[in-house]
Amino acid sequence: MKKLIAELFGTFWLVFDGFGSAVFTTAFPESGIGLTSFGLVFGLTILTMAYVIGPISGAHFNPAVSIGLWVGGKVLAKDYMGCILAQVIGVIAVTGALYLIVPETFDFADITSFSINGYGA
Repeated sequence: MKKLIAELFGTFWLVFDGFGSAVFTTAFPESGIGLTSFGLVFGLTILTMAYVIGPISGAHFNPAVSIGLWVGGKVLAKDYMGCILAQVIGVIAVTGALYLIVPETFDFADITSFSINGYGA
């Protein structure tokens, strides 16, 4: 059970930090976060969560990583099916959290205003 909670929390924190920074960058472009800072957000989050949660669950944080380890024969499927479910639940929880936190003036209905990458302008 500790392993599942650790994976859920780690996945939540990684996606919240990474995609939260992307959403808030587009909501507040004057904040000054750039590509380097955006990359550091993901890298430092993975680093800290690997140290904190790694000894408990292995710190996969991504169903693709868990499936890849299973295909490579490093883990048993029965051991990681719960982790994959916990990771998916963590991502769903992040989606709800970001939806509640992002300012109401930020329009989710218009896809062109959500996490714009600058292409096509």
